Amino acid sequence: MPILRYPHKENEWIEPDEIDRPVVTFGAITEIGSFELDVHRHRKGQILLVQRGALSCEMDGGLWIVPPRSAMWIPGDTLHAIKATGALEGYCAFVDPGADHRLPQRSCAVSVTPLLRELLIRAAHLPLLYQEGGAASRLLAVLLDEFVSAENDDLHLPMPENSRLRQIVNLMMVSPDERATLDVWAKRIGMSARSLERLTSRETGMSFGRWRQQLAVMLAVRWLAEGASIQQVAASLGYESVPSFVTMFRKALGISPGRYMAARQAEPS
Repeated sequence: MPILRYPHKENEWIEPDEIDRPVVTFGAITEIGSFELDVHRHRKGQILLVQRGALSCEMDGGLWIVPPRSAMWIPGDTLHAIKATGALEGYCAFVDPGADHRLPQRSCAVSVTPLLRELLIRAAHLPLLYQEGGAASRLLAVLLDEFVSAENDDLHLPMPENSRLRQIVNLMMVSPDERATLDVWAKRIGMSARSLERLTSRETGMSFGRWRQQLAVMLAVRWLAEGASIQQVAASLGYESVPSFVTMFRKALGISPGRYMAARQAEPS
């Protein structure tokens, strides 16, 4: 499939499920401010690599952030919605469920090795109906080998289903610089702090404080990928100083925000 440029021409998109090949690949480039793909699904699973920019994806009761040089796995028949902001360059491989039994059964984000990145980019230039059993098939087999061995990337936020917790989520998304305590948040939705803590743990598998920190990390990664400075991100998240934000980020991901983004924005060697 050709490299698509958004907004793409009418009839340029071809549904991957309709293409009689076990793996279907393409690239996408957009310079527009943002775009969204409403809730949809494919029979084939999807490897989605972000080379430049950042994506957010909602599925399986969670929110995922895909920064540069990371990839997302979306199992076949999984309902999902995608949103991108800013300039984006990405590459996709749609994989038939029977193509490789080692593929993950659940959604996940992975760190992309240089080899996996180059394989996805190269594969995106293959003809739609490439000759099976030849060089293209061997290339795609190596691509799947490299993908199933990739390490997980922890940029996933479980999203609660409880309506009162969703109120808190919506408020935090609108005002991420709100640094209210657990007691204050509990009062806003008519609960005790203890009940809110228990409900959050039951719905997300995390404490309230851990869940809020993970949201902050994910928003930070998205904003940094969109070009915001560390100072801007710290302020947008309500931190009184940059060092306190950097400390939080390093504790969560094991690396400072500056080094994290530098590793993803460096040119391939």
